Amino acid sequence: MSLVSMIRGKSGASGFGYASTAEDVTRGIDLRGKNFLITGINSGIGLETGRVLALRGATVYGAARTKEKAAEAIRPFGSGAVPIACELSDPSSVRAAIAEVKASGVVLDAIVCNAGIMALPTRETAHGQELQFFTNHIGHFILVTGLIDSLAPTGRVVMVASGAHARAPSVGIQFDDLSFAKGYSPWASYGQSKLANMLFARSLAKRFAGTQRTAYSVHPGVIATNLPRHMNVVVRAIYPLASMIAMKSIPEGAATQCYVATSPAIASKSGQYFADSNPANSTRNSRDDAMAERLWTTSEAIVAGL
Repeated sequence: MSLVSMIRGKSGASGFGYASTAEDVTRGIDLRGKNFLITGINSGIGLETGRVLALRGATVYGAARTKEKAAEAIRPFGSGAVPIACELSDPSSVRAAIAEVKASGVVLDAIVCNAGIMALPTRETAHGQELQFFTNHIGHFILVTGLIDSLAPTGRVVMVASGAHARAPSVGIQFDDLSFAKGYSPWASYGQSKLANMLFARSLAKRFAGTQRTAYSVHPGVIATNLPRHMNVVVRAIYPLASMIAMKSIPEGAATQCYVATSPAIASKSGQYFADSNPANSTRNSRDDAMAERLWTTSEAIVAGL
């Protein structure tokens, strides 16, 4: 048996593992009457997450950069699915999405923060911040904090992070140069944004203490999606071959966030990081509560200045 076959066949304590799919991890779970908001609904694991949750009976509020893209993506989910425009790098768009959800009166059982951009080859900024940090973290920070009152008493927040959080700067969140103005690295910057997702989930979990609301972060795996579209031509060229050898399929990649968004078994594991539908190890920086609180305060200051 090859090493890849061994890894793919291994399951953890949850009974699921590397090769489990989103349908596998939600089988037998009845989501009728439940409402899920998913960012990045229009492609990849966001689209598969929405499809599977709708298959289990959920009403999906699917967010994409435009309402037209969201509507096209969720059309197969049935007439109850709701398209939402939410461009995470545009605070006015995020706030309009919040207002739309609140006006609908929906009670959300989970917010799955799935959208993101990865490894931009050159430094780009939005509102004075490096674009990956702003899109992946600040955009979701605005969205989630704006919708806390719309979360069900047992509502969950799922932050789609990445094992690439380990590629953040050695100090963790680079508070003295958040936007990498002193020297840009595509992967260090992406890693910082994913570390921020994990620290945000950790801070949310602490703020939810004493309630039944929970927050988690997940590593979906290395997946053949359009996320690497910004990478250089060599990486894009070998990506399809790598996907056939070792990468997860999209149904496998969507599994962990579907598991964390729906499984009754993890209600006591708020604040934890999951990979392959099981609790997973992460870096010391991702478990630094002081760094998490400083990030929260810094994020609030950034949002206040927009």
